[in-house]
Amino acid sequence: MLLCLPLLWVPLAGCGAGSPSGPGSGAGSGAPSASADPGERDVRRAVADWSAVPPAALAAIPLEGWSYEVSAVRVEGVRAFARAELRYRLTGYDAAPAGSAREVELTREGGSWAVTADRPAPGALPQLWDQGPVSVERGAHALVLGGAGQSSGALSDIAAEADKAVPAASAAWPRRWAGRVVVLVPGSLDAMAALLGRPADEYRGLGAVTTGRTGAGPAPADRIVVNPEGYGQLTAEGRQVILTHETTHVATRAVTTAKTPLWLSEGFADWAAYRDSGRTPAEAAPALARAVRRGDLPGELPAAGAFAFGGDADALARAYEGSWLACRLVARRWGEAALVSLYEKSGRESLPTALADTLHTDPAALTRAWQQDLTREFR
Repeated sequence: MLLCLPLLWVPLAGCGAGSPSGPGSGAGSGAPSASADPGERDVRRAVADWSAVPPAALAAIPLEGWSYEVSAVRVEGVRAFARAELRYRLTGYDAAPAGSAREVELTREGGSWAVTADRPAPGALPQLWDQGPVSVERGAHALVLGGAGQSSGALSDIAAEADKAVPAASAAWPRRWAGRVVVLVPGSLDAMAALLGRPADEYRGLGAVTTGRTGAGPAPADRIVVNPEGYGQLTAEGRQVILTHETTHVATRAVTTAKTPLWLSEGFADWAAYRDSGRTPAEAAPALARAVRRGDLPGELPAAGAFAFGGDADALARAYEGSWLACRLVARRWGEAALVSLYEKSGRESLPTALADTLHTDPAALTRAWQQDLTREFR
């Protein structure tokens, strides 16, 4: 079973639309209007001055377009609170801005305002640096940011693994994409869950997840988020499979939409990860092999609900394994180029139309071929 979760629908930090301000612009600064209250104007100006450049503590992170755009100000005597949208890009990695809703606290001393705290706005997700010091490791194709407590050795290993994952994903997905990834390695499972805004139990035992918006348009600020506990329990081969799977989600992001069947999205990512591994179906799909051998042949390709975590782990494993084997079948029978075309087409058209246009078949025929393949492999 591939211990990962794509989370295509979860933005890492509330990615916002719109053009970011240039480096050192002070966040669009939330410049006050002429009609703004004088106290509010002073608060906005203080935030603009404070946010003109990234904090010194983040100097090792390659940041550009750093900006705080103030949307609201609340003054309470000698204290003030500014609601702002942080936008930034990681230089060389993000084509579109990442963002985060923030609450900036200020205190008035001697007639002027000074920023005393900066934190996620109520209900907003934190940034990695909100959890403590961030370490940086660079690879040829990867930028790895480690949370509090992560060793440079562990981050260096992940950077090396990501450097292998990017070419593997590119070989499986011969379409234009950035060809580089950003990997976040929080300090703990709880820290990972906080970054993603979900209960920690949903990620327990998982190796990594991918965040980002799907669909056409400016390339989103994707992040691969590693679960340090689950990832650490994997073999070297397992870690490589995980990172290649997640990197493939990043590579295919622009053509992945709500129309793309989950079995195709997950199966393609697994197919890319196992493509040159030499692993046999019996080795890489043990849960499905057991089911078929006891006479429990699946009646249909995995439905979206089969990929929900928190339920039957064996059923979840069978969903991932069956999806991989469906994509493997397409690549072997119709060709790898046809599989890639099917993936592209399925993001724009219904599955029946995509299958007819690329494989000259239909869902029922593909399902029968897949069932026959499973029977041949496992009986």
